[in-house]
Formats: sequence, C-alpha cells, structure tokens
Amino acid sequence: MSEQRRASEEAREIRRFWGRLGLPGLIDVHTHFMPERVLHKVWDYFDTNGPLIGGMQWPITYRKEEVERAALLRDFGVRAFTSMLYPHKPGMARWLNGWAADFARRTPDCLHTATLYPEPDVESYVREAVEAGARVFKAHVQVGAYDPADERLDPAWGALAEAGTPVVIHCGSGPAPGKHTGPEPVARVLARHPKLRLIVAHMGMPEYDEFLGLAERYHQVRLDTTMAFTDFTEDFMPYPRRALPRFAALGDRILFGSDFPNIPYPYLHQLQALERLGLGDEWLRAVCHDNAAGLFTL
Repeated sequence: MSEQRRASEEAREIRRFWGRLGLPGLIDVHTHFMPERVLHKVWDYFDTNGPLIGGMQWPITYRKEEVERAALLRDFGVRAFTSMLYPHKPGMARWLNGWAADFARRTPDCLHTATLYPEPDVESYVREAVEAGARVFKAHVQVGAYDPADERLDPAWGALAEAGTPVVIHCGSGPAPGKHTGPEPVARVLARHPKLRLIVAHMGMPEYDEFLGLAERYHQVRLDTTMAFTDFTEDFMPYPRRALPRFAALGDRILFGSDFPNIPYPYLHQLQALERLGLGDEWLRAVCHDNAAGLFTL
C-alpha cells in the first residue's frame, strides 16, 4: 500500500472514530511544531537513541515538512492543536516564542503556544507572550534539566496562574529520568501556586499514581493522555490497572494528546488505546474534545 493511500485510510478511520461519538472533530493539546532546524535536531536525537529516550528504538512516523504535517492533522479532523516547543539552555525561550507567535498567526487552528526557562528575564517574556495572545505554554523539565520549583520561575508561574493560561509540563520520569523529574518538584510549585493550570504530559509516566494524587488535590491540575495506554508504552511503562477508577473519576480533567509527529506508531492507535479502556462514549467525548474545548473556550 502506498504512503498516500495509508494516510488517506488512516484519516478515514480517525474521522469515523470521532464521527461515531457525535463530535465536530478532535482537539489535540500535545503536538509539536517548532523551527525546522530545531525539529530536525530533535529527530536526530530520536534516531540516535539518545539517553533521554531510554535507548529505545523510536522511529518517527510522521517525518514530513511543516505544511504537510499541519495538513495531515486537518485531514484527521483535528480542529485545534498546539506547537509544543521548549528550550534546553538560557536565551533560547524568547526566540522560540517569537517563532511560535508567527506560526500561530499563519496557522489559525494552532493554539498560540509559548515556553519558558529559569533565567533572569523569564517573567518579562512570559508576560509579553501572554499579552501577545499565547493560550498555552510548554515546560519540559526533562530536556531543560531544570527544577520547576527554581525561584527564578516563581514570578512566571505566578503570572501564568493569574492569567489562567494552561501549561503543558513534561515532568514525569519517563521515558528516562532527569535530575528534576518526578512529582516532588511539581508539588512544591503547586504549593506556592495552587491555581496554576498545569497539564501533566504523558499522564506523568511512570509516576502515574503520584500525579493522579496531585490532580485529586489541586482542581486546576489536568493530565494529558500523550502516549499513555498505547502498546508501545504499555510494554515498558504500563499504566497500573488498579488506578483506573481514580483515572476515570477525573474524566473532566483528562485531555487528549498525541505527541504528533514524534510518535513511533500511527496516530489512530492513540485513539484506539483510549477506546479499549472501556470507559464509555461520554468519557471519550470529554477527553477527545469537550474538556479542551471548555478549557480553551473553543
């Protein structure tokens, strides 16, 4: 089967999935768009089995040019998505935010995304991004190798809590632990900023229980499904089935995320993985669309 035919067939299956649920489409809170040379460096890292991916084989399923990737999401019926991007050193975040603002201007269905890093001017450029219309931030504790409770970030977290701007944060210790990953640093942030709208990426894998606990304690904490429950992840960081009742009870604060394009399996599989949990159509409607629609007023 040709690549074009496979893509067309997958798009039909994805549309059938959300159409059966009576949804107008999907909202994906965890997709990656970034400057092409930066994205290609990310892909090179995956290709060489870098230490932050645990040395696993991780083929990039959707290794396409930017325009093609955006068009593919639209073919899937994704009516809103994000441009998750992140710095790994000082002085990089402001530049990335400038690129992301331009990308959002030329890509109306992308939720204007921004990022941050612990550095002296972080509060300044975070406030600038919010004023410029940023609707979601990305924080990557693992790649950035920083403590999210670093005092330099305190004013920025405060500004984001005040603005009500959600932050998708990769803070779990999967697929490989970092110096500051895990629930404890995030708990310190939330103790100072309990109204901060954190969206814990990847369900906080592998510290699923602990991040569920933070979501149960702090009403503004949400979890995204990115890569969770898929065959790929279940093979090395399975979700504890004993925690499913707690997970189901948080159905109004679970958001669909995919990690597109950097996933080692078809996009459709993430949706199938959620469906086979058997939590029902109402739950799927909330997770795949309605929760994010309410959060971002779409």
